[in-house]
Amino acid sequence: MQKRVKVLIVDDSALIRALLNEVLSSHPGIEVVGAATDPYEARELIKKFAPDVLTLDIEMPRMNGIAFLKNLMRLRPMPVVMISTLTQDGAPATLEALALGAVDFVPKPKNEGGGALELYRDVIVEKVLCAASANIAASAEASSFSDHISGNRDLASSKKLKSQFICALGASTGGTEAIKEVVLGLPENGPPIVIAQHIPEAFSASFARRVNSAAKMTVVEAKHNQKIEQGSVYIAPGNAHLRVEARAGGYYCSLGRDDVINRHRPSVEALFDSVTKAAGAKAMGIILTGMGSDGAAALLRMKQVGAVTVAQDEGSSVVWGMPGAAVKMGAASNILPLNKIGRYLLTNAFK
Repeated sequence: MQKRVKVLIVDDSALIRALLNEVLSSHPGIEVVGAATDPYEARELIKKFAPDVLTLDIEMPRMNGIAFLKNLMRLRPMPVVMISTLTQDGAPATLEALALGAVDFVPKPKNEGGGALELYRDVIVEKVLCAASANIAASAEASSFSDHISGNRDLASSKKLKSQFICALGASTGGTEAIKEVVLGLPENGPPIVIAQHIPEAFSASFARRVNSAAKMTVVEAKHNQKIEQGSVYIAPGNAHLRVEARAGGYYCSLGRDDVINRHRPSVEALFDSVTKAAGAKAMGIILTGMGSDGAAALLRMKQVGAVTVAQDEGSSVVWGMPGAAVKMGAASNILPLNKIGRYLLTNAFK
């Protein structure tokens, strides 16, 4: 019999603790070992029960979730799923938690009757189970750019971007930090990059601003009919598919609220297939850390038309779902650790 995942709930709201307990305990593979009202109580319960996964609220009295997470990742790294308010106000703190090493986040449950619980049940259970097997070393590892960033800039400064080159990148769980690592290693004249990251609608603009504030390239949330330019990165808005269209004079962003693909909108598959159609062999596809398999089959289609394709390796991925699926079906022409992907992108983009 498979061992059950032990979960500790940390939240100051009695209602949220009860809802999470009900949702998580309903799954046969999960055992809720305790519930703490604040980080101080959580610290004692972690020592007592040695949980496999922590669910952690951000706003709590005495010590907030961010301060506690910072201490936890330094002293006892473990899988943490943040219980987040999915609003624009809640985005910065949640993105900071991911930067500190939290594996993922889920919406804060609402007390809206039985139907609401069903709505949250699947996503919360899936993310907690995924967190239990996540690569915490990759999640908590602080990004270090000094060893490769200067070489990357030198590589691009003396060369010219290949005609009609475009890079499409897809990610999910662990992807916000992985994307940041790739983009921050690129020079201001880097190749145009379009990105589909599974992220809520209220978070995508904040995520783009966060990466842009530290990057040499210009990083924006993509807009419909926006021209795609060298030196810029375009991140799909939450709840919209980003596709690339080739028109006279270049590539353009096309946003759509059509049906979800592989349970996602934005979908990596939608982005990759559009780039295959628009750019063919002139494109490059990169699939980073993420739960599930969205984009894997589409990466194979990119490879089949002659595009260069890359999957992040297992050792540096927080969750080797999407890149692992791509590797399994032979979609990746190269499998690389995260810290090598930016340079490899530049060597293929410039001539």
